[in-house]
Amino acid sequence: MQQKIKDQLGRTLTPPNWPFRIVSLIPSETELLVDLGLEDYIVGITKFCVHPSHIKTTKTIVGGTKKVSFDKITALQPNIILCNKEENTKEIVETLEKKFTVHVSDVKSINGTLFLISQFGFIFNCSDRATALINEIKCETNSFKNFIEDKVSKKVLYFIWKSPWMLAGKNTFIDYLLSLNNFVNCSESSVRYPEISEKEFCETKADIILLSSEPFPFKKEHISEIKKIGVKGEILLVDGEYFSWYGSRLLGAFKYFKSLHVNSLK
Repeated sequence: MQQKIKDQLGRTLTPPNWPFRIVSLIPSETELLVDLGLEDYIVGITKFCVHPSHIKTTKTIVGGTKKVSFDKITALQPNIILCNKEENTKEIVETLEKKFTVHVSDVKSINGTLFLISQFGFIFNCSDRATALINEIKCETNSFKNFIEDKVSKKVLYFIWKSPWMLAGKNTFIDYLLSLNNFVNCSESSVRYPEISEKEFCETKADIILLSSEPFPFKKEHISEIKKIGVKGEILLVDGEYFSWYGSRLLGAFKYFKSLHVNSLK
């Protein structure tokens, strides 16, 4: 009898049999699957799955993360679909699980990432690769913690959207990585991605304003726009993938964070 598992929402599911037919509706998990040696088993992805760069030319695109083509997914005959609590809608999960095995991740920390990688190692019979990746991430994490321990703490606002202005709030993976960087998230809202008025973010007196490259693609012209509003803090464009993608992207994230602290922060 095949062993059942629980995903990160505590939902019980039966892992698929080989050969795997995977539909991934999370960009960071698509990249992770490839780095675990599972690219040949991926049959469907989202239009936001951009790593590795060739993946969109070799796999069927089934939609975005919030809206998918159920007909396209059904035609691919997957034996497992990967979703995420934050990135995909409850409707998508509930519709797909009527026909397919659906795994839902919920990652808010490094430990959550390591658990997910380990679970993928078990589900997809690639435990050796998963263990090696986990050890690499642990090594990079420890190295960064040593690097950051003498850095002065700074208050930040991390913007993910414009019109309306929206922040990465508490209880998110972004907030966790901000904390790891010795940043204090000035967003006081309990909402995960709260809206904030121009008056409110001028009043927070953040030391640093971080403008993410995703999901809204902030550019240099937005720095000038924010300065005109009257914000006094330092304003930086940052790579949103390194602050929000869990999985194997973390291997590059810590090198990026070190560079940010050395080369960009005053």
